Amino acid sequence: MNNMTFYGKSLLFLGAHPDDIELGCGALLADLVGMADIFCMTFSDNKKNPDLQHLADEHYSSMHVLGLQDHQIGLGSYETRRFPDFRQEMLQEMLELRKKYQPEIVFVNTPKDIHQDHQTLTEEATRAFRGTTVLGYDVLRSSYGFFPHFLAEVSEKAVETKIAALAEYTTYAGRYYFSPDIIRATALRHGALAERPFAEGFDIIRIVGQFSKTN
Repeated sequence: MNNMTFYGKSLLFLGAHPDDIELGCGALLADLVGMADIFCMTFSDNKKNPDLQHLADEHYSSMHVLGLQDHQIGLGSYETRRFPDFRQEMLQEMLELRKKYQPEIVFVNTPKDIHQDHQTLTEEATRAFRGTTVLGYDVLRSSYGFFPHFLAEVSEKAVETKIAALAEYTTYAGRYYFSPDIIRATALRHGALAERPFAEGFDIIRIVGQFSKTN
């Protein structure tokens, strides 16, 4: 079986909160490290919540497990659950990211996500990255009606790396969607849909492509 080859020299991953990117596409991210220029931007550090004071450090540790370095990780300070109030500021920040990194593929929350912060992030990303391929990842806890129409095969090693990365979130220990069994089962299900051992699934928000005849 042949996979469609998709390519991007510069890849941008956007998340509303620490853990979104890892939950949604941590395995693919682990497989891509070293294959492309990657930057991950998370817009809220959750620090206004007194119960989440260690989350920023856990996010950096999680990203390090996936193979990223500090210069590839951005963490903002927008207040959780108030993203709609800062829509214009976030759009401007995305436009600056677009100018700086010129990404060929952007990954963001699926439009099927009902969390107000996730919805705002995706809506503004769709505006900011016109003319760019945008794929929507799934965060299990807050997505309803998600079905992946773009399936990216990932390695078993990457799935295990994703599990190890999420284990860095000791603040969230015990939450069902951090369970290794759930993470592995989701990768297996998406793999089954693709008739591959493991995969991660995405919504197609926008695909910009050019057909090229192979030699």
